[in-house]
Amino acid sequence: MPKTFVQGYAVVVGVGADLPVTVDDATAVAKLLRDPSRCAYPPGQVQLLTGKQANAANILAALETLADRCGRAESTNAESTALVYFSGHGFETPDYYLIPHGCDLTDLPGTAIPGMLFTERLRAIEAGKLVVLLDCCHAGGQAEAKGAPAVKSPLPLSVTSELERGSGRVIIASSRKDEKSWALKGHPHSVFTAALLEGLAGYGAFERDGYARILDLAMYVGRMVPNRTRDKQHPILKISDLKDDFALAYYAAGEMEPKSLDWAGSVPTISAGLEEAQVATWRHMLSNYRENLLLIEERASEYVEFTAIPLQLIKSKRHVEAQIAGLEQKLGLRP
Repeated sequence: MPKTFVQGYAVVVGVGADLPVTVDDATAVAKLLRDPSRCAYPPGQVQLLTGKQANAANILAALETLADRCGRAESTNAESTALVYFSGHGFETPDYYLIPHGCDLTDLPGTAIPGMLFTERLRAIEAGKLVVLLDCCHAGGQAEAKGAPAVKSPLPLSVTSELERGSGRVIIASSRKDEKSWALKGHPHSVFTAALLEGLAGYGAFERDGYARILDLAMYVGRMVPNRTRDKQHPILKISDLKDDFALAYYAAGEMEPKSLDWAGSVPTISAGLEEAQVATWRHMLSNYRENLLLIEERASEYVEFTAIPLQLIKSKRHVEAQIAGLEQKLGLRP
């Protein structure tokens, strides 16, 4: 019987304007979260702002509402899960700004959202778990990004470090600072958001227990985005005091088997017929390797420029990724 993920709250933003795909991306994320047969968030607990609605005042007000709802939720703060998704531009001057709809680039302080103000609003959200998903572009660059001239620019460390004061906080940004944001030709979504949608739909689920868990989502996105961009785009993970692999949604309203997405192909199946003890051993090893990779990614994200990342750290990452790929293949989680 379908269940409702009553502890889930979300703010989903797609700025639009010169990046029309951001509206499609945000709309798809909100639709999946609200879908009673998938993530099963109560529809009234998912705020969607797109296009002209995604102006600075509305975005800041939505974050305030999210903080208020989580603070007075029927579930305890420890059980509540808050998800914030932003798809649009970012701008560094060198101060960092998120660019809402209707922003005047000649008056960033008056019309944009300063990175530190955005972070303050996030810190005010007293949910037990907070997941921030950033698919934002640097409006000052020149490259093919989401079908428009832009380059990815995740929130700088000066901003994201502020979130480390809380526990259970996870940031997943779409790419490194020096990388482009890609969209596959003929695909309805950006590469990063497509992987997010698949992860929320259970494509990366390891335990197959009905929950889309944060480590599964992070690992799936971290694997699929580089694969689909021929190693040209790498998501960045920032984790603060993660005590458990928490659930951020259902993937099939509590059912054990994920449901496929029309544009994503079939969901990988778990291998059958293997010795139970062997499968348990492989799963334990896979869990350890995934945690190791998250730690490596977090360490790599501390370097502002990709070229500054130590070679040994890159070699370690590639070794762990190879071990994960081998174990996932044995378990039937990939072809």
